[in-house]
Amino acid sequence: METNTESGLVCPKCHQPIEGDESYICCAGAPLTWRCTDCGKVSEGFAFPYGLCPLCSGKLELLKRGDEIGEDEEALHAIRLAFEIELGGHAFYGRAAEQTSDPVLRELFGKFVEMEGEHIETLKRRYHADVPAPSPEFQVERAAIFAGLENRPEDPANLLRMAILFEQRAVDFYEEQCNRVPDGSVQKQLYKELGAEEREHVALLTTEYERWKLGKPGLL
Repeated sequence: METNTESGLVCPKCHQPIEGDESYICCAGAPLTWRCTDCGKVSEGFAFPYGLCPLCSGKLELLKRGDEIGEDEEALHAIRLAFEIELGGHAFYGRAAEQTSDPVLRELFGKFVEMEGEHIETLKRRYHADVPAPSPEFQVERAAIFAGLENRPEDPANLLRMAILFEQRAVDFYEEQCNRVPDGSVQKQLYKELGAEEREHVALLTTEYERWKLGKPGLL
């Protein structure tokens, strides 16, 4: 999978640099074309926030496959799901920062935008995936769908509750997936790493929520 060059290790498939000696699956050329089963919109990209249609939040179905290798199908699916959750979080926090009228929450969500952005860049570097930027039409309601919580724009605290719920849902998802994949696999490593990140997010958001309710300054 790895090729030695004078400049270090590079991926033999897409020729992008490989970071360290971590296991990876190259996602360059992976499935790119999707169609919404609700509105019919065709979209191109490796992954979309929460795996939902960027226009109507409907379910996406794969239309065109890329050049992925058959035996890597399960790993590619795991990586795509990870991107969907991270992209969803990034888009949600960005929109929440714009939507809230509370300056403390605006600053908090802004910091989480940066965190999620760093996670996405790490995934892109490790797995050589090219993902589209979140649509400017992204609505907080999409995060509400993922979290299973009603969106109430008039209640600033609801944005924090929503964030905690979908971060916890991500933790549960990663733990469930981690238990069903083989030990030592790329998927196992990915799910464990991302699960740990999301657990940290849940703890941070819960603490920030409690301090915000008491009128105390946030720890971040």
